Amino acid sequence: MNLNIKKIKKDFPILKKKINNKKLIYLDNASTLQKPKIVINNIKKFLINKYSTIHRGIYTLNNNNTNLVENIRIKISKFINSKSPEEIIFIKNTTEGINLLSNILIKNNIKTTSKSNIIISIIEHHSNLAPWYFICNKFNIQLKIITIKNNSKLNINKFKKLINENTILVSISHISNTLGTINPIKKIIKITNKYKILSIIDGSQSIIHVKINVQKLKCDFFIFSGHKMFTLNGIGILYGKKKLLNKFNPYQYGGGNIANINIIKNKIKKIHLINSPWKYEPGTYNIEAIISLKYALKYIKNIKLKNIIKYEKKLKLYTLNKLKLIPNIIIYGIEPKIGIISFNIKNIHCYDIGLLLDKFGICIRTGNLCCIPIMKYYNITGMCRISLALYNSKKDINTFIYYLKKVINILK
Repeated sequence: MNLNIKKIKKDFPILKKKINNKKLIYLDNASTLQKPKIVINNIKKFLINKYSTIHRGIYTLNNNNTNLVENIRIKISKFINSKSPEEIIFIKNTTEGINLLSNILIKNNIKTTSKSNIIISIIEHHSNLAPWYFICNKFNIQLKIITIKNNSKLNINKFKKLINENTILVSISHISNTLGTINPIKKIIKITNKYKILSIIDGSQSIIHVKINVQKLKCDFFIFSGHKMFTLNGIGILYGKKKLLNKFNPYQYGGGNIANINIIKNKIKKIHLINSPWKYEPGTYNIEAIISLKYALKYIKNIKLKNIIKYEKKLKLYTLNKLKLIPNIIIYGIEPKIGIISFNIKNIHCYDIGLLLDKFGICIRTGNLCCIPIMKYYNITGMCRISLALYNSKKDINTFIYYLKKVINILK
């Protein structure tokens, strides 16, 4: 199936907008995706006609929305092929999911020693770096870093040397938000499973660009943010194996995850929690964001994920071929990769390029991309990054290339 990109563009109202009297070309999709009309319109209808809280009432609106949210849990379970909907936890975003895990695994459940270590990689987003750094500092755990080779691929041989019987867990991004490279997570998970070590996969950049099957991956945890797949902000998913979720305790307590409280002689003797996954979801839910998942999944299903992946792959190759013709360009990361392309132009600062491109209605990301360690590895302060989505076209890329060349000539 060939995607009708002109028709798809019409699904996203913001793409009609003009910036500085130029038609908007949005190439910052690794940061967040734009929202299709099916999401925007249905959430508006929900807020006008159906809004209520869930799980805590017996009235019609509450019951209907509770059933709706739990059906969405089932849909997400099927989308990533988990064994059970009870392995799906609603969270705010990937950052919260990783912080949640760092708290429940280390603070409450896993015993550590002075020899304990956690392994991440040099290409991690700060969200998969800072939580582990602070936890390791607090509990006197060593934080080990997998380096990359000169070709920008993770050094698996280095990883094999880092991992040992004292390793508690490994937390790795599926796809680098900076380089766009697809990491060999199957190999990594196979090694962690051999050592019986927990594996955590940051799927922020892969959820809409790669078909995810958590049962085939055999990871213990997989995390992603909804806004990377057309939902409203403020909703994400933490997948965890049921046996692990049942075993561990949450790190937040309150309304919604308390089953009973034993009080004897005016003293609280014990608080009993409800079952997983709901014990990890205290407080009022971000209901409209959860419901936006339903319509985002419907949009993806209508177009078919395989068609999105196929189209974006072609557009990535087209873009790379155009960029490679620009003099003095440095492109970071090699195949296999998705449509995340980071680059610099020699002797020109990335911020200047991004600022001037905006004058022509073109949105790109510039700076350290929340990955300072990889910037230090390349001995630079920042990069220009474009990231592609199904609503980008060859015409968009041609326009971007035209103005990029114009900007370079201005800044020479």
